[in-house]
Order: sequence, then C-alpha cells, then structure tokens
Amino acid sequence: MAYRTVLIEENQVMLERLSSVIKNTPGFDLSARYRNAGDALGQMQAFKPELILLDIDNERNGALLPDLKKSYPHTAIIGMSRKWDSEAQSRLMRSGAGGFMIKPFTGEELRETVQNLGNSAAAHHSEVVAFFSPKGKSGKTTLISNLGAALARETGESVAIIDGDLQFGDMSVFFNLTPQSTIVEAVRDISFLSPVTLKSYFVPVNDHLSILCGASKPDLAETVTMEGMTSLIKMAKSIFRYVLLDLSSGFSDVACTACELSDKTVLMAMVNGGYEVEHMKRAFEIFRCWDDYKERIRPVFTRVSPCTDEEKEVFSKALGFPVAHILPNEYLAVSSAADNGRLLIDQDPNNPFSLAVDSMADEIAEGR
Repeated sequence: MAYRTVLIEENQVMLERLSSVIKNTPGFDLSARYRNAGDALGQMQAFKPELILLDIDNERNGALLPDLKKSYPHTAIIGMSRKWDSEAQSRLMRSGAGGFMIKPFTGEELRETVQNLGNSAAAHHSEVVAFFSPKGKSGKTTLISNLGAALARETGESVAIIDGDLQFGDMSVFFNLTPQSTIVEAVRDISFLSPVTLKSYFVPVNDHLSILCGASKPDLAETVTMEGMTSLIKMAKSIFRYVLLDLSSGFSDVACTACELSDKTVLMAMVNGGYEVEHMKRAFEIFRCWDDYKERIRPVFTRVSPCTDEEKEVFSKALGFPVAHILPNEYLAVSSAADNGRLLIDQDPNNPFSLAVDSMADEIAEGR
C-alpha cells in the first residue's frame, strides 16, 4: 500500500524534480502538490494525506506547520530544506514535524526517512556522553565499546559510538570492522549531508548499535576541525538516542568542543603508578569553568584493585569530588575476549568488569 503524499514546494523547478522522485519511488503515491502551505490547508482534505513533505525554506510554510499538524494530526510531516540546520530541525520537531530532509533527495533517502519517523521522538531526548582522558592508556575504548553494546541491549534504543580519538582510534579493531567511510569523510562532507545520509557513514554492528570509525591514518587527524565536529555531533543527535564520544587524550580544540556539546563528560584515568589522581585534578580544573560542571562531570578510574566501595571513597577524597564509578582490573579477561573477536560483556556477562559496565549503562538509561 502506497503512502498518499502531498508535496508543498515553492520553487517550480524543485517542485517538478521532487514530484518525479515521489512518482518513481515504490510505496509512495503523489496525491497532490502545492506551492504554499496556505493553499494546501484549504484544499488537500479530500486526498486524506498520510504524508506531507513541506518546504521550510519558505518561512510562511514553516509558520503554518502547527496548523497543518492540528488539521491533520495523524499525518506524518517531513520538513525539507536546501541545507540542514540543527536549530531549524529542533523548531520543526517542536512544531509537530516527524523528520527532516535535504532537497533534492532520492527515492532511497525518502524511504529511509519515512522508516525512521518512529525514532524522531527519541531525537528530542538524545543524550551525548563524551569520554575524555588527560593522558593515554586510560581504558577508554575498552569501556566505551562494552558500554555501547550494553546500553543498546538494555534499552533497545539506537546507540552510536563516534571514534573521535583522531590519531589512534581503535574502535574498528574492537568490533572487527572494515569501514568504507570514517569520521574524516563524515566531517569533510557534513555540510552536504542530512541525518539520513550521515547515517550511511556509520557501520551497523547490530540492530541498535552503530559505529563511526576513526581516521584510517594518523596524519588525517588534522582534517577534522572543531566546526566539523560540532556539526557532526549535532546531526548525530538527531539520528540516535545515545551518542558516545571516544575522544583523543589531552586537551585539544576538537576534544574540548566535544565535551562542551555533551550532556555528560566521563573523565577517565587508569590506576598505574600513583599519579592518576594528580592528572585528574589538573584536568578537572579545566572543566570548572562550566557553571554546571558538578552535574556534568563523571570521574571514572579503571583497573582498580581492590574494586570496593571503600576504595571508591578513597579516590573520591583524594580527588576532592565524588567518583562516579571504579572498574576492576580484568585485563586478562578483556584481552581474552578481544582475542576471540568478542566483547567481555558478551563472552562473560557475570565478570566483575561486565557487571560494572552494566551499572554504568543503567545509570545512563535512567538519566542519572
């Protein structure tokens, strides 16, 4: 059964082009087309539309979106523009639209956007969690890969991992992926993309977890700009319910920007030699400029032994700030799982590390 579709587009050339796309896309029936939303409101009731494609480059059309939604409460509305804009999409969603597309679009992009309409409500509440370490070898990638899988499994929501460790990202190794596109290509192309086309740059691991892999060569890191990362994160929020950012160690413009854009920042250090608390303290000072840093910063220590509540309290007192989580030293188990091409939470769900990761996933899922 085909979607009864109404197209509203001011530009005559674009109207003809999009009309042709709709007519030639299986599963869609172009019931009517109009140059403005005012005419459509008064005339399209007889067609009983199931889908409205609305040109929002015309501000008058956008202003009438609430009226369209009120008159056709059970009809899906997708906004169309020549360029994606996070604020414009947010306004659309608040006014009742279910999706956003860049025009001109292909039949495949139209189908996928309609298929994803059910995820649009989640985009309103998308959560970005950045993982940052002042120094390398903190266990970030190990934690994020297992946490992403746990969060996807527990919630059944869409989860994305963006490998923003620009020079030495290993997320593709953890998931045994050979990506066609990486963060380098996504940032390069971002100004030409829409949410549905950006999604194709992510590699699906399963029905709920997708990965945007890191740069294939360290020397490509410099091509990922602060502006590009900003646009990437904002657009990813409109696609996925949860976005986990694996960031390069040390302070850089890109890493700091990603932390600024995140809802929470997990500040990580691995216990190895006794200087971890001092490194965390120095990093912590950078984030104190945030008015809400107490709510947004989540200190985490890895390879803690013994991994007890008492030890967690010791780290909290030493840091002068509550430690959110400590993770046990299960290096051999994690390595064994990786050697088998698996994540530890899948190979051994009852391992202490797996249980600690599940606890973190619970916290994120519950909005704590």
